[in-house]
Amino acid sequence: MLRSATIALLLAAPAALLAQAQPSTGEPWQLVQPPQSSLVYARDGSLIGEIGREWRTSVSIRTLPKYVGQAFVAIEDKRFYQHNGVDVIGVAAALKDAMLGNARGASTITQQLVGNMHPDQIDRRDKGAGRKIREQEAAREMERHYTKEQILEAYLNQINFAHGWYGIDAAARHYFGKPASKLTLAEAASLAAMPQSPVGFDPARFPDRNRTRRNTVLALMADQGYITKQLADAAAAEPVATVAAAGMSATAPYFVDVVRQQAERAGVPVGNGGYHIYTTLDPALQRAATVALVEGTAAVELRPGYKHQTYTNRPKGSPDYLQGAVVALDPVTGEVRALVGGRNYQESPFDRAVLAQRQPGSSFKPIVYALAIADSTPPNAIVQDTALKIPLPTGQFYEPGNSDNKFLGAMTLREALTKSRNPVAVQLGMKLGMDSVAGLARAMGIQSPIAPVPSSAIGASVLRPIELVTAYAAFDNLGSSVEPSFIHRVEDRAGKTVWKPTPAAPSLALDPRVAFIVRDMMRDVVERGTATAVRRYLPVTIPVAGKTGTTNDNTDVWFVGMTPEIVAGVWLGFDRPKTITPGAAGGSLAAPIFGAMLQRWYAGKTAGSWEPPAGLVSGELDRETGMVADALTPPERRYTEYFLEGTEPPGLQWDPWRLIELGPVGLAF
Repeated sequence: MLRSATIALLLAAPAALLAQAQPSTGEPWQLVQPPQSSLVYARDGSLIGEIGREWRTSVSIRTLPKYVGQAFVAIEDKRFYQHNGVDVIGVAAALKDAMLGNARGASTITQQLVGNMHPDQIDRRDKGAGRKIREQEAAREMERHYTKEQILEAYLNQINFAHGWYGIDAAARHYFGKPASKLTLAEAASLAAMPQSPVGFDPARFPDRNRTRRNTVLALMADQGYITKQLADAAAAEPVATVAAAGMSATAPYFVDVVRQQAERAGVPVGNGGYHIYTTLDPALQRAATVALVEGTAAVELRPGYKHQTYTNRPKGSPDYLQGAVVALDPVTGEVRALVGGRNYQESPFDRAVLAQRQPGSSFKPIVYALAIADSTPPNAIVQDTALKIPLPTGQFYEPGNSDNKFLGAMTLREALTKSRNPVAVQLGMKLGMDSVAGLARAMGIQSPIAPVPSSAIGASVLRPIELVTAYAAFDNLGSSVEPSFIHRVEDRAGKTVWKPTPAAPSLALDPRVAFIVRDMMRDVVERGTATAVRRYLPVTIPVAGKTGTTNDNTDVWFVGMTPEIVAGVWLGFDRPKTITPGAAGGSLAAPIFGAMLQRWYAGKTAGSWEPPAGLVSGELDRETGMVADALTPPERRYTEYFLEGTEPPGLQWDPWRLIELGPVGLAF
């Protein structure tokens, strides 16, 4: 029993705590509290997962419909209320059947409970007479000390229901999506069908087998007087209807894994303590992120020229297909609102959103541009998209090109970011110093080392998706750095808070004016640059900014973007890097997933707006020349540009009363 339960747990939850149950204490007839799983809740109070060696939440039998206990008694121990722990009549009948070659068990509910609750003292795998005698003695002793109701309640909370789910309440929630108190007669009978073979009568995997035995349970309940024949027949006519993706942890398994790890690091024994963990997850955004990633990656696999193994034609258990990750934060608090670490947690629990180290490509560029703006380079400054030949210490040369294999020559800084021109970012990084770029990246939340080499300016240094999204939060919230957080508080079963994370001290990574200017430049990426695909999903009433990223050989594609309410990132690639498709790019593969996610999430919601901070100079410019617009500038070339005071072009008309001096531009590193 214990071995099969452990195997089921390994198959169902590879990232759960996998130690076997702790040895029981006391005499083998004593009722002991079984391990309780900790329950994980979203920010709206809905249950999203469980953590534990055994996924179990004990319930009082008095909260259950009477037919729940009666169903188990009818099929497992029809003389439960008459015997003293050992069913002598049943034993005699079993011996007679054995003599005729029809061996069957005769263990009562009490005997099963003794063995399951004290496996270290009474090993039910031992078929010897000595074990059976000890079990019978312990069962009789248990009956002398406890009422039938207490024994049946303990039994219902102890049963193994496969997949690491133990007890009637966990089974009800995982198979039928409801607490045990809400089980119907047919559902109760389906669960009562399982103790003989939890895997063999699994209602989700083998509904026909389960239905046959369920109907046997219903017939026995009618025969034994617990229900009428009419009720039994009506319940027997119902289909076996389990919930899709059975198990609450299917909602956000990668997120729940991080929650478990953080709670354990804080010293909270969530594996068996029955704690209640209240988290930052937004269920609506989590669902939107999951659906968008699943549908978006499947769409990539259907593209012409896609030559790799797909998710649908993969060998069983093989995760060697296109993977992806999504992570979304509240840009002000850093609270993680959604996290998807891969396409199939059961096949691959490795969390790519939190753990994968990948090159971000051009999605790293806004950090370089922020340093340039802070260094008094205005967004209308003329820069050169031109061929470079940079000598390296190895004696070789670094020659950055562009994805279109073209150089466009002179353009404004804003246009260079909009069109993602690599030589411009490399020149900026070299001018400003890659050590300074790395310092700003750290201040904004990137802990992975950024190599002090020219190619790091265009995302050659690996980092984790959650780090890059964290850094972008500083653009979204006017320069303040955030620390990703997953847990609000942990309570024990009595409702007492036992742990609450200490928020990180707020710090300013960027001058608010710099953050606003770079974010405004990234709005152009969405409106007229490499991420216009986002606008297929989101109306213009929702402000959006962001940056695409594509690495060499089209192995990694990114989009990291933001709205006033959310900052989020999408990554796609293979665990073993290889070209996704020729021409794969963040704008065509990752940006649509971002757009689809927020389209679902914003349905029925109103987005906020981004207001410029005090201390900026603004005016109308000519997008083509970068100069102040005049009477001859056509409307389609006019746009509003923002400047740090002193970097605006000559002749810009501005209202000095709008300018509130903030002091020199500073960086917090």
